[in-house]
Amino acid sequence: MPTRVHAIIVARPGASAHAQLLRTLDALTLQTRRPDAVTLIVCGDGTAARESDAIGRVVESIIQTRGGTSYAEAVEIAQPRVPAGSAVWLLAHDTAPHPRALARLAGALERSPSAVIAAPKLVDVDNDRELVSLGVTMTRLGRSVELAAGELDQNQHDGRDDALGADIRGMLIRGAAREHLMPDPALAGADEGLDLGVRARLGGGRVALAPTARVSVSPDGAAALPQRIGQRAYATRLAQLHRRLAYAPAAVVPLHWLSLLPLALWRTIVHLIAKRPASVLPEWGAAFTEMIRFGAVARSRRRIRSFRNASWASIAPLRVTRGELRRRLDDGHGSEGGAVSELNFFSGGGAWAVLGALAVSVASFTTLLAWPAVGGGALLPLRDTVAGLWQDAAWGQRDVGINLVGPADPFAGVVAVIGTLWAGAPSFAIVLLWLLALPLAVLGGWFAATRITDRAGMRIFGGVAWALAPTFLTALVEGRPSAVLLHLLLPWLFHTAVVAHRSWGAAGAASIVLAATVACAPSLAPALALLWVMAIIIVLSRAWFHGAVRLLWMLVPTAALFAPLALWQAQRGNIWAVFADPGFAWAGPQVAADSAGRLLLASGFPTPDLAGWMDVIDPAVAAFAPLLIAPLALLALAAAVAPRWGAGIALLVVTMTGLVTSFLSVGVIVTFSQGMPVEIWPGTGLSLAWAGLVGAALVTLDTAITMPRLRVAAVTVAGLALLACAVPALTALHTGRTVLTNGPESTLPAYVAAEARGDRDIATLVLTPQNDGGLAVDVVWGSSATLGAQSTIMNTATRPQGLDMSGFAVDLLSPRSFDAAGELGGHGILFVLLDQVDGAESDAARAFRVEAITALDQRSGFVKVGETDKGVLWRLETAPAARTGLSAGEAGTSSTVTAIQIAVLLAAFLLAIPTRASRRAARAQSRIVGRSPEEPIVLPRRRDDLTGDLVDEDPVIDAPKKPIQGETPLDDRSYAESAQVSVVADQDRVADGESAPPTDADATERDATDDDAADGAGDVETRRDGEKRVDRKPEDDAPEEER
Repeated sequence: MPTRVHAIIVARPGASAHAQLLRTLDALTLQTRRPDAVTLIVCGDGTAARESDAIGRVVESIIQTRGGTSYAEAVEIAQPRVPAGSAVWLLAHDTAPHPRALARLAGALERSPSAVIAAPKLVDVDNDRELVSLGVTMTRLGRSVELAAGELDQNQHDGRDDALGADIRGMLIRGAAREHLMPDPALAGADEGLDLGVRARLGGGRVALAPTARVSVSPDGAAALPQRIGQRAYATRLAQLHRRLAYAPAAVVPLHWLSLLPLALWRTIVHLIAKRPASVLPEWGAAFTEMIRFGAVARSRRRIRSFRNASWASIAPLRVTRGELRRRLDDGHGSEGGAVSELNFFSGGGAWAVLGALAVSVASFTTLLAWPAVGGGALLPLRDTVAGLWQDAAWGQRDVGINLVGPADPFAGVVAVIGTLWAGAPSFAIVLLWLLALPLAVLGGWFAATRITDRAGMRIFGGVAWALAPTFLTALVEGRPSAVLLHLLLPWLFHTAVVAHRSWGAAGAASIVLAATVACAPSLAPALALLWVMAIIIVLSRAWFHGAVRLLWMLVPTAALFAPLALWQAQRGNIWAVFADPGFAWAGPQVAADSAGRLLLASGFPTPDLAGWMDVIDPAVAAFAPLLIAPLALLALAAAVAPRWGAGIALLVVTMTGLVTSFLSVGVIVTFSQGMPVEIWPGTGLSLAWAGLVGAALVTLDTAITMPRLRVAAVTVAGLALLACAVPALTALHTGRTVLTNGPESTLPAYVAAEARGDRDIATLVLTPQNDGGLAVDVVWGSSATLGAQSTIMNTATRPQGLDMSGFAVDLLSPRSFDAAGELGGHGILFVLLDQVDGAESDAARAFRVEAITALDQRSGFVKVGETDKGVLWRLETAPAARTGLSAGEAGTSSTVTAIQIAVLLAAFLLAIPTRASRRAARAQSRIVGRSPEEPIVLPRRRDDLTGDLVDEDPVIDAPKKPIQGETPLDDRSYAESAQVSVVADQDRVADGESAPPTDADATERDATDDDAADGAGDVETRRDGEKRVDRKPEDDAPEEER
């Protein structure tokens, strides 16, 4: 038994710490074997400690040091106060030892001469049955692993007496080894006890566990890990990297040092997949910090050498293997069982609804099956190559105009994604999009409906109602790709955004969909921003601060994509141009900016033809077509007084936000095409309004209408009315009432398309005489004007962008003598195309065109190719100069902007990837958002195998485990409640980042599976057919119904 024990207590200032210190000193006085001396180190203001008589009666000295002193540094400062040969007992102001703790620790050292450290069992100060720590080990790559922590202490680990290390709090260090086994200050407060154990093993000793010696600790004490997620992640990772450099053989230390940054990059990916974004910055901070701490590494290695007399092989048996680690971290939920039932997309009729919509789409757009490309309206071909598609989506040279360098429209990225899906012929991807638009809309609407109802029939109605929106069908008939894509994206935005506060997985998915949505409809950004602010307010009002952080992330990808464009427009005093419709600027039909037009918008129709009704029947009768929307609107209005009135009102607010957006955007002009103004398409706001309208109607049908027959009747009336409203649009292609055309695959003559095939940098000067006597000048690069190459920085410009070609074009068609061919060739232009204005050509335009032909025929250096279906074409006699590339500054800007955008989008994609843990945690919560406790519960029903009768099915929960001996077995209700609490607690702990410290590269399996709960778009839930409503309290059912 040690002849003398000297206790070192490290304390922090403050009233709470002072009270804990007094309790610790009282515990010392109650020890059956009291320490011979007590030294108190106060990290900060020590006035209160010096003036306290209670403290003065116990401690032999008080040392005051700076406030930022770490635990290891404080212990090192107290070392001169410890007499030679005395054992050291390491305590803190929050470590209160039980009465026989020191006696049993000393006994452990006495019984085992090889033991140089004795470690107690740490229990929670508020609940001494909760085990905080008993022994620590590490993996092959140095990751620390608790042998027993976070469990109910039932003495199940008391048979263990040997470990590689332990928590430093309460350790008793033998006096003979004290000089060599003091905490290492370079570890930054983490893994100090593990490091002492490793050094003890290398010195021929070991750590003896004393489970009967109990010490109560607080989670926020002086020797505990930091409580903030970022600080804890930084401390644990820094300690792990430092131990790696300190333990490694000298020859491989440089290799470990070189691997710090690549490992940080890899672990960043792992953190994001594991839904731990709060650990990313600490990861890089720890890597950079350790890279410059050469002196600390040298001192740590010197400490090991000074005491080492055993090989590293002596540590190997006590390390945990990967298999053992996986088994230790396995929580027994690999089957993902739970209280939430499956989605039943197929058995619930969702798949049949999508297939039905596909059949309707093929019947409505049959001729598209034979088209290689679809044109008309705002549709244009896509690039010939995938590389060209993504080049249009990056900051750099724009393929409109001459020497125009600047940001790309974010919509070009959406176009690039679509074209990449059919890489062999990207333009055909638009044909497939048009054919699949209806079934994709039903699919999106069906999944969005899963956030509102668990009735299979209601989900199908929601999907069909979303696909039959008049604004969506109008966009299909008129060839508006951005509006079609917006309508397909909005239900997925709803599906992910309404649960984005719950998990990082949902927030990551929502951020991607939000970026794509705003890219397709920038004019919708203010409305979505307003809804986002409202969501933030709701989340903060409920003190869901982690949820608010997740909602903040939702805007990051959108901001990263639009920031370069917004900065460009702001520098030119045209910030409103950011809200311009992307893609080809087409002045198609839309309602007027007057009271009559806004009345049509309020009824859901963005064009005066009322989705084709004005063209198929008498206009006097067609004027009543908006009444077909009335049944759905009445159902939506009733949501405000439904049992789930909170969700109903929120959806009605969404509807009003969309309507206000369409009212404000109609008639607004920020875009020009060939000198003609192009108004913002108001249908984008109507799509948002339709989402709220359908959602509110589903709330009414799901909660307010309790009689099944009445519910079926309401759905039938509303559904048939919407179907009747859609008939003119669905038959428009067959009756010739659409602008859609077969192609073209190129907007330029076939000769030019063949010459520039493969996205060659060959330019064509396109001249179009206007009906008012003016001349439109365009420069097209490559084989065609493409959808992705269109740029709002050109379409919204109030002055020429890049090289002004207007003056040159006028000179080219005038009698002025100059080297026109040489100037054109110097800018990379090889062809000149004299086009004809769309529609009826005026006499002035026709005369201008005839004069232009004569002038160009007389120009030297030009070879007339001839008349084409696209106009009259000339070619230069000599090859043009190569296109001017980016300057060094422009190339640097392009690389920086592209790298930032890729990094942000990659982070969002990694967050959105579902893991086993995220799927399991998602199942712990109902997909229904806004369900109130007063609502009756919808239970599934099944057919009895013997009688064939419908019987109620109880919610399924996992079978309870066998009760522990000495405990009262739980009944069914108690088990369901405890299971729910366990799942929710686990989800909250992991989702908020309060999980185990960051892991090393060897533990990727756990990183990818045991982290944050994500309620993303890939998770599924449904009920079976034949639901039955029963009125009973939610707490009487399984956890899903409780929510």
